[in-house]
Amino acid sequence: MVGGKWCIILLALVLLPGSFAIDQVIVNSQDWRDVYTGVQYANLEGLPNNFLVSTRHSTILLYSIPTERKNVLILSSRERPFVVGYPDILRSRGYTEPEEIRSSNLNLELLRRLGNVSRFIVIDDAYGYNAISVAPFSQVDRSFVVFANRDNIDDVVPVLASKDPSKVLIYGQVDREVKDALAQFDPETLNKGNRFDNNIEITSRYLELRPTKQVILTNGEFIEAGIMSGSDPVVFLGRQNVPDSVRSFISESDIEVGILIGNELVNSATFVRRQLGISVFVKFAQGARQPTGAISTVEDLDRFPMPRYDVVLEITSVVYNKATGSLQVTYRNPRGIAEYFKSTITIRDGTDIKVTGDVNPLFLDKNEYKTVVYQTDVDGEPLNLQSSSLSGDIFTVYGESANSLENTLQETFDIEIIDVLDDAYINITGLHYDTVAQRFMVTIENTGRVDAYVSVELVDLIVNGEEITVGGDGVVKIAAGKDAQLPVPVEMADADFAANPSIRVRAYYGQRELSRIKITERTFPLELRSDYGRYIVYGVVVILILLLFFLGTKKKCKKCGVKNARGRKTCIDCGHRF
Repeated sequence: MVGGKWCIILLALVLLPGSFAIDQVIVNSQDWRDVYTGVQYANLEGLPNNFLVSTRHSTILLYSIPTERKNVLILSSRERPFVVGYPDILRSRGYTEPEEIRSSNLNLELLRRLGNVSRFIVIDDAYGYNAISVAPFSQVDRSFVVFANRDNIDDVVPVLASKDPSKVLIYGQVDREVKDALAQFDPETLNKGNRFDNNIEITSRYLELRPTKQVILTNGEFIEAGIMSGSDPVVFLGRQNVPDSVRSFISESDIEVGILIGNELVNSATFVRRQLGISVFVKFAQGARQPTGAISTVEDLDRFPMPRYDVVLEITSVVYNKATGSLQVTYRNPRGIAEYFKSTITIRDGTDIKVTGDVNPLFLDKNEYKTVVYQTDVDGEPLNLQSSSLSGDIFTVYGESANSLENTLQETFDIEIIDVLDDAYINITGLHYDTVAQRFMVTIENTGRVDAYVSVELVDLIVNGEEITVGGDGVVKIAAGKDAQLPVPVEMADADFAANPSIRVRAYYGQRELSRIKITERTFPLELRSDYGRYIVYGVVVILILLLFFLGTKKKCKKCGVKNARGRKTCIDCGHRF
């Protein structure tokens, strides 16, 4: 019996290679999730670690790792390693005991192997910046970050359950299937609606556990050793602008020093230093590891890129309409991700200067145009521009949510003058949710004498616990006196129906497709319908069309020229086989 016990222990040691005597961890993968997981695993185990950023880096890195660290654990991607057979390279450089773990999912693999950790943070790997945001907190909280989505949650839950978790935190937005599957662990959810507010909350929790006056400034777009170490919390800056919530957090906190990782955010960091009064230091290089000569040079930091979520905003036209006394600015979103924007516009009317703009951020759906009409200046007075030659400047902040306007657009332009009336008039007459097609249907009636171009959006809809604005399927032309139903696809569950007793619909419309300058809104109680009848009718129509095609059309015999029923296999006259 005793011998059997020792056999089990020895077998466990074999299955966990080097786990009792690892000197160094190196992550060999082109997948950021593997790199992130390997580094956090090593840090939780208190092990020195590095990660590869290129194939060439595999040998350069070894100049900084003493050969006395013989037991090197290599964590390699099975599908996407930088180097195949990396242990052989290490042996040739004097590391006598390298061992390798190869896996197609290092996150789950290391979750299984990790001991003495019962606290977990679950994020969706579609949002790489969330992983960076929680990295320092996970170290001081002794939590392991788990990547979960609707595709892998069935694999994650059994492994997580085997760890008997004492705490599960869902950070940011995750799929509904993930929330449902994790409900058995009674998780806490942290989601303030955007990455900056989420980052502020998790940083506040870090400071409660480990008060400090120093933070790392970054934007969540790369992995770097200092970020992953947990020595300092991370505060997100925008690429070109510092969101208001971040400014307030820094101003109201005890933060005195910011360490900027990389120099891409120097402009934002400069604003922080000048306007918010903290000292900012830039960490952008390290000493060269490969011998190059008598004079030591420097090289870039080891940084592994994360997925980027670029939003882009363009201004396609700026005109002043004398007929309505309004400035009309048309914005375009050329990317496949929705965004919000807010503009300040300075107009030169001869010698006069007038300023107008947006009070609140405006929603612009993916791959869409939106014309915004400005009729008054900042004091509420009519613009009433008089000069025959108008020009101006526009400064726009924009981003992926109303509270994360991290990008800026600044342009100078000449203002075209037009004299055009828009005679389009519509009413929003109905709204219901089609539970079969999983979409809202907005009924629009054209009450005017001209055709109208219409686009719709549902404002502040709560889906999967998140407040969002959702745009419809493009722009629809509605003939004068007619009505139409505009679809807005949204997958809704019972919890979402309960969270939305009423729905606010906003419609943008006008005589011209790219200049929908009029807006109307209406709120409807939520109405659910199962439009089976419509789809049955569609199916019957399709069947009738097919029957008419096969029964009502004939095919001509190539031999004798006689027309035969389409379903025949031989000619009715000459017997020729088709």
